[in-house]
Amino acid sequence: MICYEHPLNERIRTLLRLEDLFNKIDFFSAKDSASEHHASLIALFEVLEITNRADIKSDLLQELERQKLILEMLRRNPDVSEAALDSVLNDIKITFREMLDFPGKVGEHLRANEWLMAIKQRIGIPGGCCMFDLPSYHYWLNLDPVHRHEDFNEWLSPFQPIRNAFAIVLLLLRKSGRTLRFVANQGVFQHTGSEYSAHMLRLNLSDQLPCVPEISANKYALNIRFIPTQPGQKNKVYEADVTFELTFCNL
Repeated sequence: MICYEHPLNERIRTLLRLEDLFNKIDFFSAKDSASEHHASLIALFEVLEITNRADIKSDLLQELERQKLILEMLRRNPDVSEAALDSVLNDIKITFREMLDFPGKVGEHLRANEWLMAIKQRIGIPGGCCMFDLPSYHYWLNLDPVHRHEDFNEWLSPFQPIRNAFAIVLLLLRKSGRTLRFVANQGVFQHTGSEYSAHMLRLNLSDQLPCVPEISANKYALNIRFIPTQPGQKNKVYEADVTFELTFCNL
């Protein structure tokens, strides 16, 4: 099965993008080659672009506080594990405190690094990071990988409270879902009304089916078209019936 996640508001879209970028940063920065570290740095600069446009810190603090209040009310529910609830609430409490202690704007420590900002400016130009453009960057890429690992640790460690915060929010979002099974007749599924409103959809589809979902949704309607994966058929609809699972996730 392949899971396709589709955010239905800008806040969740931003958190999913940050999660994806940090996963790439972790993967490539753990390697040793210069090309992999270059890829990690590109993803890190994309994180800066996202955090520069949105007030991530404020949004996450508000959401953590809201989730704490919601979870506290679950103590009266006999079906909820007291130990599991205490564990999540403790994680929220610790992360909330770390976020309050977080100095300044997210990524400010990198924006203050003139060397990194010079590289970021050149990376936006096609082929702009050649050795003759940025000799100091070329030098860094040829250092011992241990040195570059140390630099990545220094650059990434201040992000940890933010990463912990959005990890908790996305975990609670994914755990909140109710899953239903549907069939898209001749590759098309439509539903109107607010019955299935959500903050994010998670669509599970067999990896044996040669099609992918195209999702369009708002609070009034949900439309899913399954598109063949073969080249040249982008605008066509998969002609067979498609069975899939859809999880409606809400914070």
